[in-house]
Amino acid sequence: MVYVFLADGFEEVEALTPVDFLRRAGAEVKTVGITGKTVTGARGIPVVADILPEEVERDDMEMVILPGGMPGTMNLNSSDFVRDTVQFCADHDIYIAAICAAPSVILGGMDLLRHRRAVCYPGMEDGMTCANAVQQNCCVDGRIITGRAAGAAMDFALALCAAVMGKAAAKQVAESVCYDAGQ
Repeated sequence: MVYVFLADGFEEVEALTPVDFLRRAGAEVKTVGITGKTVTGARGIPVVADILPEEVERDDMEMVILPGGMPGTMNLNSSDFVRDTVQFCADHDIYIAAICAAPSVILGGMDLLRHRRAVCYPGMEDGMTCANAVQQNCCVDGRIITGRAAGAAMDFALALCAAVMGKAAAKQVAESVCYDAGQ
Protein backbone atom coordinates (compact mmCIF):
# COMPACT_ATOMS: atom_id res chain seq x y z
CA MET A 1 0.00 0.00 0.00
CA VAL A 2 1.12 3.52 -0.84
CA TYR A 3 0.00 6.23 1.57
CA VAL A 4 -0.15 9.91 0.64
CA PHE A 5 -0.25 12.14 3.70
CA LEU A 6 -2.43 15.23 3.33
CA ALA A 7 -2.53 18.15 5.76
CA ASP A 8 -4.32 21.46 5.36
CA GLY A 9 -2.31 23.67 3.02
CA PHE A 10 -0.83 20.83 0.93
CA GLU A 11 0.16 21.52 -2.68
CA GLU A 12 -2.62 19.88 -4.70
CA VAL A 13 -0.56 19.07 -7.81
CA GLU A 14 2.23 17.49 -5.76
CA ALA A 15 -0.20 15.23 -3.92
CA LEU A 16 -2.78 14.32 -6.52
CA THR A 17 -0.52 13.74 -9.53
CA PRO A 18 1.23 10.86 -7.69
CA VAL A 19 -2.15 9.45 -6.60
CA ASP A 20 -3.45 9.58 -10.17
CA PHE A 21 -0.32 8.14 -11.82
CA LEU A 22 0.18 5.38 -9.23
CA ARG A 23 -3.45 4.30 -9.56
CA ARG A 24 -3.10 4.29 -13.37
CA ALA A 25 -0.08 2.00 -12.89
CA GLY A 26 -2.17 -0.38 -10.77
CA ALA A 27 -0.76 0.48 -7.34
CA GLU A 28 -2.94 0.49 -4.25
CA VAL A 29 -2.94 4.07 -2.98
CA LYS A 30 -4.75 5.67 -0.07
CA THR A 31 -4.80 9.32 0.89
CA VAL A 32 -4.50 9.91 4.63
CA GLY A 33 -6.12 13.00 6.13
CA ILE A 34 -3.68 14.09 8.80
CA THR A 35 -5.70 17.19 9.71
CA GLY A 36 -9.11 15.58 9.20
CA LYS A 37 -11.17 13.65 6.68
CA THR A 38 -11.62 16.71 4.45
CA VAL A 39 -8.30 18.41 3.80
CA THR A 40 -8.04 21.76 2.05
CA GLY A 41 -5.08 22.36 -0.25
CA ALA A 42 -2.98 25.49 -0.59
CA ARG A 43 -5.18 26.69 -3.49
CA GLY A 44 -8.39 26.16 -1.53
CA ILE A 45 -9.35 22.83 -3.14
CA PRO A 46 -10.99 20.51 -0.61
CA VAL A 47 -10.10 16.82 -0.89
CA VAL A 48 -11.84 14.03 0.99
CA ALA A 49 -9.14 11.66 2.23
CA ASP A 50 -9.61 7.91 1.89
CA ILE A 51 -8.67 7.23 5.51
CA LEU A 52 -7.52 8.82 8.76
CA PRO A 53 -4.17 8.13 10.45
CA GLU A 54 -5.53 5.46 12.79
CA GLU A 55 -6.49 3.38 9.73
CA VAL A 56 -2.96 3.19 8.30
CA GLU A 57 -1.59 -0.35 8.36
CA ARG A 58 2.17 -0.56 8.57
CA ASP A 59 2.26 -4.27 7.70
CA ASP A 60 1.59 -3.70 4.00
CA MET A 61 3.23 -0.28 3.62
CA GLU A 62 5.33 0.09 0.44
CA MET A 63 5.75 3.86 0.38
CA VAL A 64 4.74 7.09 2.08
CA ILE A 65 4.44 10.31 0.10
CA LEU A 66 4.86 13.76 1.62
CA PRO A 67 3.61 16.57 -0.62
CA GLY A 68 4.88 20.09 -0.13
CA GLY A 69 2.96 23.32 0.02
CA MET A 70 2.61 25.83 2.79
CA PRO A 71 1.44 25.55 5.43
CA GLY A 72 0.85 21.89 4.50
CA THR A 73 4.46 20.86 4.97
CA MET A 74 4.60 22.51 8.38
CA ASN A 75 1.31 20.81 9.34
CA LEU A 76 2.73 17.42 8.31
CA ASN A 77 5.94 18.10 10.19
CA SER A 78 4.07 18.99 13.38
CA SER A 79 2.27 15.61 13.36
CA ASP A 80 3.80 12.97 15.64
CA PHE A 81 2.02 10.35 13.52
CA VAL A 82 3.72 11.56 10.33
CA ARG A 83 7.16 11.77 11.91
CA ASP A 84 6.80 8.36 13.60
CA THR A 85 5.64 6.76 10.34
CA VAL A 86 8.44 8.33 8.31
CA GLN A 87 10.97 7.08 10.88
CA PHE A 88 9.37 3.61 10.73
CA CYS A 89 9.82 3.63 6.96
CA ALA A 90 13.46 4.69 7.28
CA ASP A 91 14.09 1.94 9.84
CA HIS A 92 12.38 -0.75 7.72
CA ASP A 93 13.72 0.13 4.25
CA ILE A 94 10.34 1.34 2.99
CA TYR A 95 10.19 4.02 0.29
CA ILE A 96 9.86 7.62 1.47
CA ALA A 97 8.92 10.19 -1.17
CA ALA A 98 8.89 13.93 -0.52
CA ILE A 99 8.54 16.93 -2.81
CA CYS A 100 8.99 20.71 -2.66
CA ALA A 101 9.42 21.88 0.96
CA ALA A 102 8.95 18.39 2.46
CA PRO A 103 12.47 17.07 1.73
CA SER A 104 14.00 20.06 3.51
CA VAL A 105 11.54 20.58 6.37
CA ILE A 106 10.62 16.97 7.18
CA LEU A 107 13.37 14.68 5.86
CA GLY A 108 16.17 17.15 6.48
CA GLY A 109 14.73 18.02 9.87
CA MET A 110 14.75 14.33 10.78
CA ASP A 111 18.34 13.94 9.48
CA LEU A 112 17.26 11.31 6.94
CA LEU A 113 19.16 12.86 4.02
CA ARG A 114 22.68 12.62 5.43
CA HIS A 115 25.11 11.67 2.63
CA ARG A 116 22.26 11.26 0.14
CA ARG A 117 21.53 13.03 -3.11
CA ALA A 118 18.27 14.98 -2.86
CA VAL A 119 16.34 17.89 -4.31
CA CYS A 120 13.86 20.33 -2.80
CA TYR A 121 12.20 23.66 -3.52
CA PRO A 122 14.88 26.13 -4.65
CA GLY A 123 16.23 28.16 -1.76
CA MET A 124 15.41 25.54 0.89
CA GLU A 125 18.55 23.43 0.39
CA ASP A 126 20.05 24.50 3.75
CA GLY A 127 17.38 22.45 5.52
CA MET A 128 18.56 19.24 3.86
CA THR A 129 21.15 18.57 6.55
CA CYS A 130 24.34 17.00 5.15
CA ALA A 131 22.64 16.07 1.86
CA ASN A 132 24.18 16.47 -1.56
CA ALA A 133 21.65 18.88 -3.10
CA VAL A 134 21.22 18.28 -6.84
CA GLN A 135 19.63 20.46 -9.50
CA GLN A 136 17.06 18.26 -11.21
CA ASN A 137 13.30 17.71 -11.11
CA CYS A 138 13.44 14.41 -9.27
CA CYS A 139 16.12 12.44 -7.45
CA VAL A 140 16.13 8.80 -6.43
CA ASP A 141 18.71 7.77 -3.84
CA GLY A 142 18.02 4.31 -2.52
CA ARG A 143 14.61 4.23 -0.91
CA ILE A 144 14.30 8.03 -0.71
CA ILE A 145 12.75 9.86 -3.66
CA THR A 146 12.65 13.65 -3.69
CA GLY A 147 11.08 16.14 -6.06
CA ARG A 148 11.72 19.81 -6.72
CA ALA A 149 8.30 21.51 -6.82
CA ALA A 150 4.84 21.51 -8.40
CA GLY A 151 6.38 21.87 -11.87
CA ALA A 152 8.15 18.56 -11.34
CA ALA A 153 5.06 16.67 -10.15
CA MET A 154 4.83 14.50 -13.29
CA ASP A 155 8.50 13.49 -13.17
CA PHE A 156 8.16 12.82 -9.44
CA ALA A 157 5.00 10.74 -9.92
CA LEU A 158 6.60 8.68 -12.70
CA ALA A 159 9.63 7.97 -10.49
CA LEU A 160 7.24 6.74 -7.80
CA CYS A 161 5.50 4.50 -10.34
CA ALA A 162 8.86 3.05 -11.40
CA ALA A 163 9.83 2.39 -7.78
CA VAL A 164 6.59 0.66 -6.79
CA MET A 165 5.35 -0.88 -10.04
CA GLY A 166 8.47 -1.05 -12.23
CA LYS A 167 9.91 0.97 -15.11
CA ALA A 168 7.62 -0.61 -17.71
CA ALA A 169 4.54 0.48 -15.75
CA ALA A 170 5.92 4.02 -15.41
CA LYS A 171 6.60 4.14 -19.15
CA GLN A 172 3.06 2.94 -19.88
CA VAL A 173 1.58 5.64 -17.65
CA ALA A 174 3.73 8.33 -19.29
CA GLU A 175 2.57 7.19 -22.72
CA SER A 176 -1.08 7.01 -21.66
CA VAL A 177 -1.05 10.68 -20.60
CA CYS A 178 1.04 11.73 -23.64
CA TYR A 179 3.88 12.88 -21.40
CA ASP A 180 7.15 13.59 -23.14
CA ALA A 181 9.88 14.61 -20.72
CA GLY A 182 11.94 16.00 -23.58
CA GLN A 183 9.56 18.91 -24.20
